[in-house]
Amino acid sequence: MELKKASINDIEELYYWKFEDKEQAAKKWNGPYIAEPSMDREEYRKIWEDDELFPGVPDTLVIKSEDALIGTVGSYWVDQNKIWLETGIVIYDKTFWNGGYGSEAYRLWINFLFQNTTIHRLGMSTWSGNNRMMKVAGKIGMKEEARIREARVVEGRYFDAIKMGILRREWEALSQTNQKRG
Repeated sequence: MELKKASINDIEELYYWKFEDKEQAAKKWNGPYIAEPSMDREEYRKIWEDDELFPGVPDTLVIKSEDALIGTVGSYWVDQNKIWLETGIVIYDKTFWNGGYGSEAYRLWINFLFQNTTIHRLGMSTWSGNNRMMKVAGKIGMKEEARIREARVVEGRYFDAIKMGILRREWEALSQTNQKRG
């Protein structure tokens, strides 16, 4: 598994997954309470042009497994003072669900961000119906920091909004523990 900057072909494939795929399986989990505006291919390509959090640090990378594009990892600023980013992962190809790919890719992403930036904390937001994302975040060391009760509506049902996060020092301690075990 590897995280890479998106090529033109990757962007075309991602466009398919986000806008043309008939099933749209990933959207059932990835923020189904957020209306995503439709856009044409040219508009979507432009999103990928200005994509740096810091010089040389992109806000989004594609996830490749055996040369197949399976999803993306990404981040956006919560605090522009360069101390807090929200992060996320989407596995579009559902044949790669439940095989540990999400955990591995997310761990690589969090490690990349801590190694290549001065970020103090990284966070993640989801909804209480997305048990897989909460499990992945917990598996890599994130802690639940907030639960906003019944703040999300999915298919007419109320769910809690969930915030999880990890501090740089916590990540470094976990990394040292894992190196000692390895």
